[in-house]
Amino acid sequence: MNQYALVTDIGGTNARFALYNLATNELSAITKVLIAKDDVLLKLIKNYLQAQSVTIKMACIAIACPINDEDIISMTNNDLSFSRSELVKELNLEKLEVINDFTAVSTSIPKLSKQDLVQIGGDEPDLDYPIAIYGAGTGLGVSHLIKVNGRWISLSGEGGHTELPMISDDEDRILVQLRKKFGRVSTERFLSGNGIVNIYQALLQINNQPVIEITPDIIVEKALSKSCPLCLQTLTYFCTFMGRFGGNLALTLNTQGGVYIAGGIVPRFIEFFKTSPFRDAFEHKGRMSYLVKKIPVYVITHEDPGLFGAGVYLQNCLNK
Repeated sequence: MNQYALVTDIGGTNARFALYNLATNELSAITKVLIAKDDVLLKLIKNYLQAQSVTIKMACIAIACPINDEDIISMTNNDLSFSRSELVKELNLEKLEVINDFTAVSTSIPKLSKQDLVQIGGDEPDLDYPIAIYGAGTGLGVSHLIKVNGRWISLSGEGGHTELPMISDDEDRILVQLRKKFGRVSTERFLSGNGIVNIYQALLQINNQPVIEITPDIIVEKALSKSCPLCLQTLTYFCTFMGRFGGNLALTLNTQGGVYIAGGIVPRFIEFFKTSPFRDAFEHKGRMSYLVKKIPVYVITHEDPGLFGAGVYLQNCLNK
């Protein structure tokens, strides 16, 4: 067996590549590429492998879109697409696994150490129950883990495209503004990089201020420095909505095994997140509040859980 496999974590903005050591379960040669409009995945992979001067026989492609049995895989939040059969042929692969990016993240969770996690509330997890995973980045990824015959099985889905309920008049006003823009408003329109901008621009409109173009990084920066009240309000709403959605996931499968937050956004302001209304919103579930109150939430601080999880997924397939 060739010692190294190729693993990828393809998101809406960046493509990450690494070599996964099948003997030691370690990542190496991690490379991040900003995805351009005309990029071709096969070419990106070939460029990466050429730079590493390595030949691989196995690969696991974790990618941010629904995965089905069709040969052509097309992404949701950019124009990247590829053919499974072409990858196998051009790379001379003996084994190719293609999975959702949050299937990869979820698969990493049983292998993460305590140093890779920051707990926000709740008690100890009960690992006889399911686990929920979600995370905001370019989009909103969602997955679950359930234990079957002592093994964790990932349940992939597209939960980020469900709707997020509003529970106050002030929140309703934000939703009204987003509905004007998008028609149907999915949770991802709130809980993503673009979601932060959407909330901010809605608040501008509510406050009769001109809508400006701005990046989520600038909004977060101004919120943390408290130099812009509207930016601070935006980030507070974002954390509140993250809590509400996480609590919904916890209730759906009674995830006493814990709820895990991945994605590139929350770890950037972890201290703000801890003191935000996140946990209150997570637990605010009416008659079921007592149930979610004890469920622990963990923010994943591991640099590359998607890449690591893709490697673990491949390893699990080989060990079946």
